[in-house]
Amino acid sequence: MTTRKLKIINVVGARPNFMKIAPILRAIHQHNSSPLAKEVCIESLLVHTGQHYDYEMSKVFFKDLDLPEPEIYLEIGSGTHGEQTGKVIIEFEKVLFKEKPDLVIVVGDVNSTMACTLAAAKLEIPVAHVEAGLRSFDRSMPEEINRIVTDALSTFLFTPSADGDENLIKEGIAKNKIFRVGNVMVDSLLTHKEKAIESKILQTLGLQKNRPYVLLTLHRPSNVDDQESFSKIVEALTVISKKLPVIFPVHPRTKKQIDSFGLQNIFQSMDSSSGIGNTGIYCTTPMGYLDFMKLEMSSTLVMTDSGGVQEETTALGVPCLTLRNTTERPVTVSEGTNTMVWNNTEKIIEEAFRIMNGGARKGTIPELWDGKTAERIVNILMEAYLNET
Repeated sequence: MTTRKLKIINVVGARPNFMKIAPILRAIHQHNSSPLAKEVCIESLLVHTGQHYDYEMSKVFFKDLDLPEPEIYLEIGSGTHGEQTGKVIIEFEKVLFKEKPDLVIVVGDVNSTMACTLAAAKLEIPVAHVEAGLRSFDRSMPEEINRIVTDALSTFLFTPSADGDENLIKEGIAKNKIFRVGNVMVDSLLTHKEKAIESKILQTLGLQKNRPYVLLTLHRPSNVDDQESFSKIVEALTVISKKLPVIFPVHPRTKKQIDSFGLQNIFQSMDSSSGIGNTGIYCTTPMGYLDFMKLEMSSTLVMTDSGGVQEETTALGVPCLTLRNTTERPVTVSEGTNTMVWNNTEKIIEEAFRIMNGGARKGTIPELWDGKTAERIVNILMEAYLNET
């Protein structure tokens, strides 16, 4: 029997993509190590566009997630949305001409996701979008535009929850293209949870075992580029941090805005010699995947404007306050541990104190968030390939 080959290019562009592609690459490897590989072997290439961070800054995530070195690195770098999108299309099209893949897998909603989808679709190469169907219904968010365009052009749409299916059907996507497979981010979380438990980040920060604290992430332009919005959030953080210390791994964009708005005196730089005090907002450098997960699972409360963190806290059962007025992950609110508070100072304080006083609501784990999402994705792709050939 002749072994057939399915050639797949997997795309990552920025750090949120790494946690989503790692389980897929692992599932592909498992397929190629199984008896099924005698019938169809998957040739897999990893393309890193370098959209937000250079490869050196990405290395900690590659190490934490056991990701292989990318075969192709495009070195796109920062720029406006148009610049990034255009550069990725130009460079990725060259990769497609050279490699001639049977399929492109894109994940999430960053500019690289949309740009690589556009390049593939123009060349009539099928695209599989992992994390399809998510909608905030806020088109002022660049990610929303990326999601809509990517879904419209994809052949396989892999959704994490029922609302994703419903959104796609309302947009006229054929039902036979939609596959609810669960949340691939949870695959990474469950795979690496035991390793994260062993992280020494609490000791590094001077946090004794079982000591309560709040974990904060904040990076969206609508929050940190708008001084009025940022000030409302900072006002709430100042009150909350008088009861519990707030640990804040600072995104480079946010650090720049803190300096620009003259808010340096409110945020304390982390001094490893003195550790975290009983009160205050403590800034640290950005963290790797395992250290951050350890901080998440050990925290009293997480405050964030990140979509991925909303999912992770729901999967971990940790209370989460989302500093946005919309979410593309409503299942984390309806079923999980997430509460929307936007930049409403009073609501942020009220909800944070409710949680700190033991009033956090108990969430449940959404259906199919079981760590087997990537396996389901690869099985669906293999079945489709076998039916076509």
